[in-house]
Amino acid sequence: MLPDTGNILKQDFTVRKQPSRTYRLKNDRVLGYVDGLEAVKQAVNCILNTERFEHVIYSWNYGREFSKLYGRSQGMLESKIKKRIKEALTQDDRIRSVGAFSFSRSGKQLLVTFTVSCDQGVFEAEKEVDTGV
Repeated sequence: MLPDTGNILKQDFTVRKQPSRTYRLKNDRVLGYVDGLEAVKQAVNCILNTERFEHVIYSWNYGREFSKLYGRSQGMLESKIKKRIKEALTQDDRIRSVGAFSFSRSGKQLLVTFTVSCDQGVFEAEKEVDTGV
C-alpha cells in the first residue's frame, strides 16, 4: 500500500491576522502608537510615498510605480495612475477596495483624490503626482 502524502497539511489550525498596531509617524518623528483606521491611513501614506523597486528593505510588492509616467498624455496618466494606486494599496490585506478617483491638474502636478475601503471603515485619501509635462 502507498503512503497518503496528499494530506500533509491538516486543516486543524486557524490563520491569525497580524495586529495593525504600529508606530505613529508625524513630521519624520515617532510619536507613540497608532491602531485601527489611523494605522491604515498611515500605511496608505507610506505606500504612496515609496517608489516600488527602489529600496532593498521593502519587498517588491510594496510601494507605487510612478517613475515611468513622465511625459504621458492626460488620459494615459489618469488611467495608469488609477491602476497603479489600486495595485499598490490592495497589497495590504486590510484594504478591500480603492475607488471613486478624481483628478485635478495644477501645472506639472496632478492631484489624485480617491476613496479607500478597509476593514475598519472608509476614508478619502489623496496623492500629488509630478507629471513632468
